[in-house]
Amino acid sequence: MADTILESLAASNIFDLRGVVAVVTGGGTGIGMMISSTLVANGATVYIVGPEQADLDKVCATYNAAAENTPTRGRMHGLQGDIRLKTEATRLAAEIGAREEKGITVLFNNAGILRGRYARPPPSAKAADYVAACFDAVSEDDFTDTLTTNAVGPYWLTFAFLPLLERWKTAGTPAASKFVPQIVMTSSMNGWTKDPATGGFSYPYLFSKSALGHATASLAHELLPLGIRVNGIAPGLFATRMTTSTSDPHGVSVLPASYLAKFEVPTDSGVGSTRDMGALALFLVANWFVNGETVLIDGGTLLKHPSSY
Repeated sequence: MADTILESLAASNIFDLRGVVAVVTGGGTGIGMMISSTLVANGATVYIVGPEQADLDKVCATYNAAAENTPTRGRMHGLQGDIRLKTEATRLAAEIGAREEKGITVLFNNAGILRGRYARPPPSAKAADYVAACFDAVSEDDFTDTLTTNAVGPYWLTFAFLPLLERWKTAGTPAASKFVPQIVMTSSMNGWTKDPATGGFSYPYLFSKSALGHATASLAHELLPLGIRVNGIAPGLFATRMTTSTSDPHGVSVLPASYLAKFEVPTDSGVGSTRDMGALALFLVANWFVNGETVLIDGGTLLKHPSSY
């Protein structure tokens, strides 16, 4: 009996994702890449969605070649799509549904952008200085594109993929009995912070992540009758293309102290790593009992900055 219990609780069993099917929007770069590569490392079939098919194909070829000789590894497939559009959500769900007759296990609504940065006025600034920085320097498109990508797109995708998540419940496979269907939203610590310094000084970004954080809990409540969970991830500073403008799709692992100071990140927390984000993704996929929650993974940043989290 004890041997059986210990075997069932081994990490190699709990996080064995063979048979799992995941969709990760923005899965070819940044935090999405951290999530999708971790899922593949543990056996999942992962569909990554992004704006350029050639870029997705390159990422998939690299990881599939690395996984080829290890039976416990999964595979990665790229699908071009504009996640802002309702019609694209429908098309992506139909295409993946045609490939995966058993449905999908988890949808990671991860894709996001950051637009509309402003330069914070000094303490001696007048109202006109704030108008110049926060009004004149921010365009209507900055708000429209950011809100649509970060908050509206996940709404369309959530409902477009619901039938595939529901189908998973009756798939009748070992993986379907082990992992329950779920939607995971990538919000941000900046959905709760009161200090725009932590969010690159972008109110469109802060507003969009606040909306997504609320949507996570609301949709979790709405979907209770279906038995489909909705949870969230609220990252702090991870060194990705969005935060550092690096050309590396995996981001970078080390940032200079001057950069951390700009974002006012506690010096003892540094930046998040692929292991940090991957471990959280594995936890959410494997867990049955967390629902309607957004997990803060920020190295303690919001312990320093005022927030409503």
